[in-house]
Amino acid sequence: MTRTDESDEGPEADSDNNMGLGIGLGVALGAGLGVALDNIALGVGIGIAIGVAIGGGLSNR
Repeated sequence: MTRTDESDEGPEADSDNNMGLGIGLGVALGAGLGVALDNIALGVGIGIAIGVAIGGGLSNR
Protein backbone atom coordinates (compact mmCIF):
# COMPACT_ATOMS: atom_id res chain seq x y z
CA MET A 1 0.00 0.00 0.00
CA THR A 2 1.48 3.32 -1.10
CA ARG A 3 1.06 6.37 1.04
CA THR A 4 0.13 9.52 -0.85
CA ASP A 5 -0.77 11.84 2.05
CA GLU A 6 2.19 14.14 2.70
CA SER A 7 0.51 16.32 5.31
CA ASP A 8 3.02 15.29 7.99
CA GLU A 9 5.99 16.54 6.00
CA GLY A 10 7.37 20.05 5.94
CA PRO A 11 8.50 22.69 8.40
CA GLU A 12 5.56 22.30 10.77
CA ALA A 13 6.23 18.58 11.18
CA ASP A 14 9.82 19.40 12.10
CA SER A 15 8.62 21.88 14.74
CA ASP A 16 6.32 19.29 16.28
CA ASN A 17 9.10 16.73 16.35
CA ASN A 18 11.51 19.22 17.92
CA MET A 19 9.00 20.11 20.63
CA GLY A 20 8.44 16.43 21.39
CA LEU A 21 12.16 15.80 21.42
CA GLY A 22 12.75 18.75 23.73
CA ILE A 23 10.02 17.67 26.15
CA GLY A 24 11.33 14.09 26.14
CA LEU A 25 14.87 15.24 26.88
CA GLY A 26 13.64 17.61 29.57
CA VAL A 27 11.57 14.94 31.32
CA ALA A 28 14.50 12.51 31.22
CA LEU A 29 16.88 15.13 32.64
CA GLY A 30 14.29 16.22 35.20
CA ALA A 31 13.67 12.66 36.36
CA GLY A 32 17.41 12.25 36.88
CA LEU A 33 17.47 15.51 38.81
CA GLY A 34 14.47 14.33 40.83
CA VAL A 35 16.26 11.13 41.80
CA ALA A 36 19.26 13.17 42.89
CA LEU A 37 16.99 15.43 44.98
CA ASP A 38 14.89 12.50 46.28
CA ASN A 39 11.77 14.12 44.80
CA ILE A 40 10.97 12.65 41.38
CA ALA A 41 7.72 14.64 40.97
CA LEU A 42 9.57 17.94 41.43
CA GLY A 43 12.29 16.81 39.02
CA VAL A 44 9.79 15.78 36.34
CA GLY A 45 7.97 19.11 36.72
CA ILE A 46 11.21 21.00 36.29
CA GLY A 47 12.09 18.69 33.38
CA ILE A 48 8.85 19.48 31.56
CA ALA A 49 9.57 23.20 31.89
CA ILE A 50 13.12 22.67 30.63
CA GLY A 51 11.81 20.46 27.80
CA VAL A 52 9.34 23.09 26.61
CA ALA A 53 12.15 25.65 26.60
CA ILE A 54 14.46 23.30 24.66
CA GLY A 55 11.70 22.35 22.22
CA GLY A 56 10.74 25.99 21.68
CA GLY A 57 14.35 26.89 21.01
CA LEU A 58 14.77 24.06 18.53
CA SER A 59 11.55 24.89 16.69
CA ASN A 60 12.54 28.56 16.33
CA ARG A 61 15.82 27.86 14.57
